[in-house]
Amino acid sequence: MTRIAVIGGGRIGEALVAGLLESGRLTKDLVVVETHRERAHQLAERFGTRVTDDLADAAIGADLLVIAVKPNDVDAVLAPLGKAEIGSDRDQVLVSLVAGVPTGRLEGKMPAGFPVVRVMPNTPMLVGQGMSVIAPGRYAREQHLELVTEVLGAVGKVVIVAESQMDAVTAVSGSGPAYFFLVVEAMVEAGVGLGLTRDVATQLVVQTMVGSAALLDSSTQTAAELRAAVTSPAGTTAAAIRELERGGLRSAFYEALVAAKERSLEQGASAE
Repeated sequence: MTRIAVIGGGRIGEALVAGLLESGRLTKDLVVVETHRERAHQLAERFGTRVTDDLADAAIGADLLVIAVKPNDVDAVLAPLGKAEIGSDRDQVLVSLVAGVPTGRLEGKMPAGFPVVRVMPNTPMLVGQGMSVIAPGRYAREQHLELVTEVLGAVGKVVIVAESQMDAVTAVSGSGPAYFFLVVEAMVEAGVGLGLTRDVATQLVVQTMVGSAALLDSSTQTAAELRAAVTSPAGTTAAAIRELERGGLRSAFYEALVAAKERSLEQGASAE
């Protein structure tokens, strides 16, 4: 059984541990590294896994070292990892869930030739519906990617891309949940403006989004085809779509994603 050290007990780290346990992983094969005592106690109580503040000790016995901390905390994690006696007695892999940090920077802090896999997750992994996109570093091999794909599959779907595409991935799926929530927020406000109570408007919008996503996921048709199927000529939906197109919805989304990608590039450059 693969032994996994999750370094960072925040929301993403907690979501990963929860998903792994729900998928059948044993508590004895997981360890969480968390330096804040109260948070460490909460995680130990909830999951029954070992929670420690000794990063080097946790890393020595793990096959996967999963970094799930904020970008500003990466160096504090890499420093003790680089000095720990790892990589010599087992085929270990460093998996980074840290936004904007390139594999080259991680590889430079680890023992020579240490395999690194970079991941761009998103917040729906908190409910087991995440979209995780992985990119291999210079020393990551096929078996490493297969292992990381299997592990992240416990909290959603996984796609492999070249690292050069990770900034575009960040713009689409990494930041994507925020776009979705903004659309929901706007539709709820519009419903209230039309005379619905906020509670009713919220229920209508949320269930419509949930149902539409499930329909799209299970259908062989594209989003464009499904949209056309519910847009009767000269009907109410056609009238609404016409206004959205007139308001520049498509170009607004394109420009938004371009801006997100450019910001991701800037953050990656500053992280190197």
